[in-house]
Amino acid sequence: MTQLLDIFGFLSVLLRGLTLALQSLTAGGLVFLLCVARARAVAVPEASRRMLAAAALALAVTQSGYVAANSAILMETAGIGFGEVVGANFFLAGGATVLAALLVAALALLRAWRALPLMLLPAAVILGATVMTSHAAARVEHRLPLGGLTALHLAATAAWVGGLPFLLVGLARSPDERAAEALARRFSRLALLAVAALAAAGVGLALVYIDSPRALYGTAYGAMVSAKVLLFGVLLLLGGLNFWVVRGLRADAGGMLRRLRSFAGAEVGIGFTVVLAAASLTSVPPAVDLAADRLGAAEIAARFAPRAPRLWSPASSELSTPTRQTLRLAAEAGAPSPESYVPGQAPSHPNTAADMAWSEYNHHWAGLVVLALGLLAVAARTGRAPWARNWPLVFLGLAVFLFLRADPENWPLGPNGFWESWLEAEVLQHRFFVLLIVAFAVFEWRVQTGRAAGRAALVFPLVCAVGGAVLLAHAHALGNLKEELLAELTHIPLALLGVVAGWSRWLELRLPPEDRRVPSWIWPVCFVLIGLVLLDYRES
Repeated sequence: MTQLLDIFGFLSVLLRGLTLALQSLTAGGLVFLLCVARARAVAVPEASRRMLAAAALALAVTQSGYVAANSAILMETAGIGFGEVVGANFFLAGGATVLAALLVAALALLRAWRALPLMLLPAAVILGATVMTSHAAARVEHRLPLGGLTALHLAATAAWVGGLPFLLVGLARSPDERAAEALARRFSRLALLAVAALAAAGVGLALVYIDSPRALYGTAYGAMVSAKVLLFGVLLLLGGLNFWVVRGLRADAGGMLRRLRSFAGAEVGIGFTVVLAAASLTSVPPAVDLAADRLGAAEIAARFAPRAPRLWSPASSELSTPTRQTLRLAAEAGAPSPESYVPGQAPSHPNTAADMAWSEYNHHWAGLVVLALGLLAVAARTGRAPWARNWPLVFLGLAVFLFLRADPENWPLGPNGFWESWLEAEVLQHRFFVLLIVAFAVFEWRVQTGRAAGRAALVFPLVCAVGGAVLLAHAHALGNLKEELLAELTHIPLALLGVVAGWSRWLELRLPPEDRRVPSWIWPVCFVLIGLVLLDYRES
């Protein structure tokens, strides 16, 4: 159970994000079928039916796992029985979501199209259950209007972001360009209404939960909202491009449909990244409830003031004793051991000067490597340095460096064994990123040197996009709100740059050749900026 507590904070955000994504896909699919997919082609509703059923079933499974994990944590830490957990708000909401999702899946599998309007009722139950576990339900004041705004926010997200994958399927299965054009125009009108509702609800919630400009940058909640706003801006840009494409369909249907599918694919990926960022917000209190321990502009400026990178490292023997070793030695001596009852946080001690120097050294050398390969990618893009196309191989060295240095208390440098080290949440995230880096290096080197093409080229955008999205849920157990936020203020721009790099590469691969110039320059510049951000990383 202690091990479960260590990883629960990180996994709960991912499960929450997956739940929000699947519920958006389920509700969005229903709205799409009712309001958009009225074309005569049978292939459109049939393909959508299979996607709808799969999304609803996945939602039921994911929510079941989320409820089970929360129940186990609550029973263990609070010392209560299962009968008492059943009456908890999250259990009731989760159970309602599972039953409603199973009902939608069953009706979709049975091809009960006449019952399609009635299927909106279980979809409303799913959205209502999410509102039950939101910040709005926890408020003492203004609970009803905040709940209404939250429901509107969720419904608009589902109609727009959740409906986009169904649009892509519909465009691919449309029998002719005329049917695809009609489908795109109907969805465009729906998306405009959804975007307006989404923005209005978001502004209303922000005005209540964020009480001052300082709260916007001085709290974790405000920082994540700022990240959502930036991603929302990118979505609006892509949506505007799609709107422009739809208006030009009649002039050049073939080329415009290819552009539409490319922009919509990037819109889907960034949209669900925003959903994951929204899931991260549920793990932190609203900014208005955190009057103390807010960061000031002067504190942020002092931490991120440019300084020379740290290129020397303390010896591993100078680092503080690892947490697990401290617990093990205390148990062997029969002494009381420190405990933590905060899900996702293991018992910890303050970082020493050597600990912080070790971390800064790792980030700065990683920054130099990423900056170098970003510059190589720019050089390769100019066409004047063909040898620079081997730049992805630099990532292999970075992967080895991170595997050895990121977690010195674990194998092979520290006392914690190889398998034991995977049970810590932060180590699990670091190893996951190392695997992503290795996959990226191998596949992209083959693509850049002409040894592979087709689907292999998609590894680049997927690795960057998934890595950036997961980094938004990256957790640190520091026990200090200000220090934790200062760390997040470094990780958020890294995550955003990773997402933009991935989807700009996606557009470069998917757009017609004449439209690839701009996105082909964006992702190399993103790598250069990532390197510069890492070089400015500080822990003191």
